[in-house]
Amino acid sequence: MTRTPLIRRVARMRRQLVSITAVAAATALVLTGCSTGGSTGIDKTAPTKLSGTVSLWHFFTDREATVIQSVVKDFEKLHPDVKVVIHSGQDDTKLQQAISAGNNVDVGLSYSTDIVGAFCNSGAFRDLTPYIKRDKVDVGGLTAITKSYTEFKGKRCAMPALSDVDALYYNTDMLAAAGIASPPKTLSELEDDALKLTTYNADGSIKTLGFDPVIGFYENAAAHYGPAAGAQWLDSDGKSLVGSDPAWQDLIKWQTAFVQKIGYAKLKRFDAAAGQEFSADNAFQKGKLAMNLDGEWRTAFIADQAPKLKYGTAPFPTADDHTDLYGGGYITGNIAGIAKGSKNPELAWALLKYLTTNTGAVVKMANGLKNVPHLTSALASSDLEVSTQYKTFIDIAGNPNSSTTPPSPVGAGYQTTFEQYWEKYQETGTGDLAAGLKNVDKQINDSVGLVAGP
Repeated sequence: MTRTPLIRRVARMRRQLVSITAVAAATALVLTGCSTGGSTGIDKTAPTKLSGTVSLWHFFTDREATVIQSVVKDFEKLHPDVKVVIHSGQDDTKLQQAISAGNNVDVGLSYSTDIVGAFCNSGAFRDLTPYIKRDKVDVGGLTAITKSYTEFKGKRCAMPALSDVDALYYNTDMLAAAGIASPPKTLSELEDDALKLTTYNADGSIKTLGFDPVIGFYENAAAHYGPAAGAQWLDSDGKSLVGSDPAWQDLIKWQTAFVQKIGYAKLKRFDAAAGQEFSADNAFQKGKLAMNLDGEWRTAFIADQAPKLKYGTAPFPTADDHTDLYGGGYITGNIAGIAKGSKNPELAWALLKYLTTNTGAVVKMANGLKNVPHLTSALASSDLEVSTQYKTFIDIAGNPNSSTTPPSPVGAGYQTTFEQYWEKYQETGTGDLAAGLKNVDKQINDSVGLVAGP
């Protein structure tokens, strides 16, 4: 795969996370720019024949953009009088700016579920409920989590467009050489195995690392660790639970103690020398990292960049007192909606419906992009290409213990605030953790109040 590194880093809560103030400003901008958008009314019956031009804005580039193009061509074959104008390589910032400026955006495909709260709240994406009811679209065919993260406060302004799932990757040769028969299932087993697998150079620096626990390294994020202990983010009113849910303190204490056992400075030096996450020099792919938390797309990277690597995948370990959660994981994904100012909402809906509810189209995108389907029918399709390693992600996607981060009017802002605190705390593991998390709650709740809307 050829995912753009910055795009995926933003999308999956990596180091380049948007700030709360940026989200608030973008939300205000979208509100202003879309206040005079097109009519929200729809025809009582769907058109029997489609014709005209519709635009699709998405973030994919290079080979992945070609996959999207091929699926769009299938749509055009079904509707020969329709022309889809594709704008590829458009990240969320560009999409927000285009919508607020009144540019010709009909369908927008985003890499982040984190915009759903802001876009539904502001009206940047149209409410899809009237179209869904009119055309009798069964949203029950969506997997439970993808259904949950594409609506906000009862408003469905987006549809899922494949999903991303986290799991543990492990180097089978390295584990076998260390006498480890199977991948760890608990966090204590993960730590024990990682310490056993870690080797050092003569100067004390890390030569090979069993597992890197540092928040900010590759896919290591608060959101991705949370499901290991069933940690909760927000209450029903959108207020932060970070300071009151003991699961977060347990996770931070485990992770920070793990960091200190190896040494924060040593780990940061290893991180600095590790290959870029989405390059062929990725530390796991180069055999410098025995185990790693990563998404399903890594299977395609390995096939392309490290085909001789012997590896397996498994659900990420759980906290020792939450073994009942094993088999689940963190799920997020791409989402798509109709821009408020769409000049061709019926065509936009037809394209959006095809891309997100047509089983064949979803399977074709999943096979090409190596993301996980969001339709239960696509997950069960015999046309879905499923390797042994990829099947782990399919299983996690259907596991009731899997979870996601809830939508918020501040987008990813609440996660950013928490993660910034955690990144600082892990340096020493000292200080009043409870008080620090209560302050995180206050910052998050204050930010939500700033952008509270209809």
